[in-house]
Amino acid sequence: AFINTTSYSTSWWGDVQEGRGNGSGSVIDNQGHILTNYHVIEGAQKLTVSFGGEKVYPARVVGGDPDTDLAVIKIENPPANLTVVALGDSDKLTVGQKVLAIGNPFGLDRTLTTGVISGLQRPIRSRPVPGAPNGRPIDAAIQTDASINPGNSGGPLLDKYGKMIGINSQILSP
Repeated sequence: AFINTTSYSTSWWGDVQEGRGNGSGSVIDNQGHILTNYHVIEGAQKLTVSFGGEKVYPARVVGGDPDTDLAVIKIENPPANLTVVALGDSDKLTVGQKVLAIGNPFGLDRTLTTGVISGLQRPIRSRPVPGAPNGRPIDAAIQTDASINPGNSGGPLLDKYGKMIGINSQILSP
């Protein structure tokens, strides 16, 4: 799923400014629930979801956890033909295993990259949130060499059978 976010803020002079962002997500049931990263939807006042093509669906946040950088949103009036991403077993992963990352990097719709699992049980920090400027520790992350870019956040990391084994969320940069 391609998630677009809009937020509004008022400047010191009273001008309304619009901020836009985008990310990715995975349909987890046929009721229209989508799993994504918390940082994709954080601060959004308007959410829309598309699956390629012209049709855009309004959505709302159902819940989120900044500590684990996870959120669930729900499409209002979801289409009947949603494809649900099957869940895999991340406890059975091995280094060197082939993986696929799906997302919308740089706003490009429906992009697939491939790679392998480079490491397991990597400690990372979540994106900074108020009160925790360095982010909170997240243990047991999956490291991959599949290309992940801004806009891939929230999209699925899949095993060779197309089952979701992780969520693309962090890029290590200097």
